[in-house]
Amino acid sequence: MVLTTDTLLIVFTVCMAIAVFLGLHTEWRVHRLLRGKNGKSLEDVIIRNASDIEKFKEFRKELEVYLETVEKRLDQSVRGVATVRFNPFKGTGDGGHQSFATAFLDENENGIVLSSLYTRERVGIYAKPLKNGKSEYELTEEERNAINKAKEQLHS
Repeated sequence: MVLTTDTLLIVFTVCMAIAVFLGLHTEWRVHRLLRGKNGKSLEDVIIRNASDIEKFKEFRKELEVYLETVEKRLDQSVRGVATVRFNPFKGTGDGGHQSFATAFLDENENGIVLSSLYTRERVGIYAKPLKNGKSEYELTEEERNAINKAKEQLHS
């Protein structure tokens, strides 16, 4: 294939037009980047951004420390609570379903179970500490049910 001078001139002109267009486009983008009064304003922006990044890093460290303390406090806060109402005197009618057992558990299943036995003459309230969901004191069926319901609440 033989290229004539006219063909080469047209190809050269098109290439020059593309180069001029790309040069103008690049100049326009640089002008937008340096829109400030001088190069100093761009330097100020870069310095300010670097300062902001350092502040954000410091804030992130403080936030991580704070979240660790919150997480530790949450582990020790009551998260599982359940109440079971019952009639301790089956068949006699005394007490109705006014008696109850309520379990309060933290994330590690430590806490307390409170029981209230109600009769017409008196009310008895009993507290039993819990460690890992168990008590060193004998638990009633209702207290065990309340503890199990509180555990379900923890793990749901």
